[in-house]
This record gives sequence, C-alpha cells and structure tokens, in this order.
Amino acid sequence: MLNHTIDQITVLKLHGLKAALLEQLEQPGAYAEMSFEERISHLIDREVLDRNNRRTRRMLRVSRLKHKSVFPEDVDYQAARNLQRSVLQSLFQNRWLQEHHNVVLTGPTGTGKTFLACVLGNQAIASGYTVYYTRIGPLIADVALARAEGTYPRWMKQMARFDLLILDDFGLTSLTTLQAQELLEIIEERSGRGSHIFTSQLPVKEWYAYFKNPTLADAIMDRIIHNAYRINLKGESMRKLKKPASLSDTFS
Repeated sequence: MLNHTIDQITVLKLHGLKAALLEQLEQPGAYAEMSFEERISHLIDREVLDRNNRRTRRMLRVSRLKHKSVFPEDVDYQAARNLQRSVLQSLFQNRWLQEHHNVVLTGPTGTGKTFLACVLGNQAIASGYTVYYTRIGPLIADVALARAEGTYPRWMKQMARFDLLILDDFGLTSLTTLQAQELLEIIEERSGRGSHIFTSQLPVKEWYAYFKNPTLADAIMDRIIHNAYRINLKGESMRKLKKPASLSDTFS
C-alpha cells in the first residue's frame, strides 16, 4: 500500500512532498509528537518550497545573468563609490518593479554597474519576477537575426513578457538610426508592462549626443529617464582594488 502511494506521488511529480514523506518514514521518532494535520502541513510546505526552488533555478537559467550568485549582502557600500545604502535597501523591496519603473546605473568602467544590476536581478528572481540580461550589442544583433529569420514578432513577445530587462553597456558602441529605432520599439513594447535596468559609462546628460537623431533621442530618453531611479557610481575600478597580488609581491 505504502509503495503504491509513493509510486503515485512520483507519477504526480510531487518531488518535495515525496522527499519529506520518506524523511518522516526514515525518522519516525522525529515526527512522533506531531499530529496528523501537522504532518500533512509539513508535507505540503516541503512541496511548495521545492516548487519555488525549482522555479527560481529555472528562472535564473533563463535570465542569463552575467553574475548569478550575487546578493544584497555582497554589495560594497564604501563611501568613495557614491552608493547610498538607503537607496539600495529601498530598491531591494522591489516596489519599483511593481510600478514598472526603471533603474539607471552610470559610472566609470569597473565601478560595479553590472554587478549591482545583477544583484537587483537576483533579488527580483528571488521574489518571483522574470528577468533577462543582455548587453546592447548582442540585443541589436538578436533583433537583426530575428528579422532575418522571420521570427521577430515571436521574439518581441518573448522580450515583452519579462518583468525586468537588464540592458548592459548602454552607450559603449554607437548605434545607427535604424538600430536606435529598434531599441525604441523594444522599450515601447514593454512600456507600462515591465521595468528596465540600464548600465552606462556615459553620464545621462551625454545620452542625447549618443543618439544622432534628436527625435529618437527624445522618445527613448522620455521612456527611460522620466520614471527612473538614477545611481551614479564613482571611485576606482573594483577590479583594480581586488586584483590578486603579483608573483613578485607573493614571493618578495
């Protein structure tokens, strides 16, 4: 009878519940004082936890985050970086995602823009939001490929479904007018439905010059900046500060 029940649980793919049930059977003394209702509740809780964990792992794979194991506790708040703990703690509550607002991270190379974007991405995934990370260059290449293969409408729908789209290295390479139009179309399609994180070495005041077409610049900037939390990182490159000692230093 018990084996049949376990087989049925396996067929139903209740993996968390099955593991918890086997645990109860293998350690009867640990659960002897629990009532029937408490033991059932424990089994269900384990199934819910297992499903949530599997969903999080799946969402993390789909996200393609550059840094998949960075979390709020990993953020370095040293004063020289111009990073306010209160601002980050507020963003970690994810209200900006609920309201479909954006985050703009600017600063010199190596100051941790991508790292911080991935921390926010991981925090979003942990809260059940879908996330996708890409750099501007590959994004534009994906658009061109989708149009060439005739899959652009499906690709665009997929992009629109993500709760958070992280666009890294904005302004690193110049965009043609056509490419800027493609970027505008992506942002417009997601407007009011999802949030964005933009990282850029360029200060926001220089973004207009980055778009050669003033009309496109106005349209894109209006959709990005008007409801964005802006964080301007400063200081030396974190890569330089964390560079391992050279061989000469090690053996001197």
